[in-house]
Amino acid sequence: MSIKRYRVTGRVQGVGFRYFVYREAQAMGVDGWVRNRKDGTVEALVEASDEEHAKLARRLDEGPSMSRVTGVECIDEPDERLASGFDIRRDGS
Repeated sequence: MSIKRYRVTGRVQGVGFRYFVYREAQAMGVDGWVRNRKDGTVEALVEASDEEHAKLARRLDEGPSMSRVTGVECIDEPDERLASGFDIRRDGS
C-alpha cells in the first residue's frame, strides 16, 4: 500500500468530478479524500495498492461524462496511514 496525491486539471469542477472520484474509490475500497481546489483543479489523496492506483489514475483521466480532463499529476506521498474510508472534503487552497 502506498499514498499518492492526484491533481486533475481541465474542466473538472461543477461537473460532478468529486462524486465520480468518491464512487470509484468506494467501489475499490481505498482510503483517502477528494476536494476542489481554489485554482480550479481537483485534488485527491489516496492510499491504495499499486494496481488500485493504476486503475484510479486511468479513471481520473477519463472522468465523468461532463468533464474534460487535460492532465492528471500523481505524486508519491510519505507512507503515513490515512483514516479509514473515503471522504469528500470542503474546498481547499
